[in-house]
Amino acid sequence: MESGSDIRARTSAVISGVGSYLPEQVVTNFDLSQVLETSDPWIRSRTGIRERRRAATGQATSDLAVEAGRRALSASGSDQADTVILATTTPDETCPATAPAIASRLGLEGATAFDVSAVCTGFVYGLAVGAGLIAAGTARRVLVIGADVYSTIINPADRSTAVIFGDGAGAVVLRAGEPGEAGALGPTVLGSDGERGDLIRIPAGGSRQRSTKRSPLPEEQYFSMAGPEVYRQAVARMTEVSQEALRAAGWQIGEVDRLIAHQANSRILDTVSDRLGLAKERQLSNIALVGNTGAASIPLLLDQAVTNGTLRAGHKVVLTAFGGGLTWGATTLIWPRVTSRSAA
Repeated sequence: MESGSDIRARTSAVISGVGSYLPEQVVTNFDLSQVLETSDPWIRSRTGIRERRRAATGQATSDLAVEAGRRALSASGSDQADTVILATTTPDETCPATAPAIASRLGLEGATAFDVSAVCTGFVYGLAVGAGLIAAGTARRVLVIGADVYSTIINPADRSTAVIFGDGAGAVVLRAGEPGEAGALGPTVLGSDGERGDLIRIPAGGSRQRSTKRSPLPEEQYFSMAGPEVYRQAVARMTEVSQEALRAAGWQIGEVDRLIAHQANSRILDTVSDRLGLAKERQLSNIALVGNTGAASIPLLLDQAVTNGTLRAGHKVVLTAFGGGLTWGATTLIWPRVTSRSAA
């Protein structure tokens, strides 16, 4: 008779559904040029972004996440999950975590639910945690959501960040399955560098600032990013971690059909593809129309690519991300036959 450990050793996390949600309001480069010293050509040449979405007044991260999660569950063929993992930098509140409220609103009463904080790498970290829970036998169906409402933490007067970030949510459902089947996550490689944590941060609001008893300066309450160094780190880390994930999977770069990278900006995406030696047409991107949506960017792109047919069953895929912390991660999989329930 097989032991529980023998069975778990053959259990992999398999993607069985995808979903996404974007707020209705579209903010174009022209709109931003009316309130900032910028222009459409300036923004496009530096970021590749033409427009982004903005959450409505009173619309929180959980609102976006619930809709993306509902669509992913529907696409998976079941409205049930025993675990909900939310990757976000913009939780509804500092305490409690947002995931339990999402689980409750989705009717997943009693589900394991928690948040993951790894900024733009959060979704890849969430996949790794979900896969680990499935491998351990702790979970059978895991809803992993990436959702961010960056408009709540971006200084609207800061041209360096206000033009880049957008709001959105994306989700996937992981189920227990066999290692060799389509959709099974391959080896996942993760990393961090806390010594460079000050490159991407919000100084105020945490215990460090609050413990000083000093009122924060207005600018300390907003997201800040050291652009040039973040660019260098993002390119280097996503390239390296993608190569590590490929080696762990036993793949060559020439076998990769699709690179799904965190949508930081178009120049970073192009440089990572160049350094990997991957043809540009195999790099998928939606940044022009949604901007940098943080932890939502990878699942949002996955769902949109399924919808428009640029990601199809049988494609060999690399997922890679970089974010504050600093954090980074990558994994591989052969894309399964899944459908999208998200609005076009």
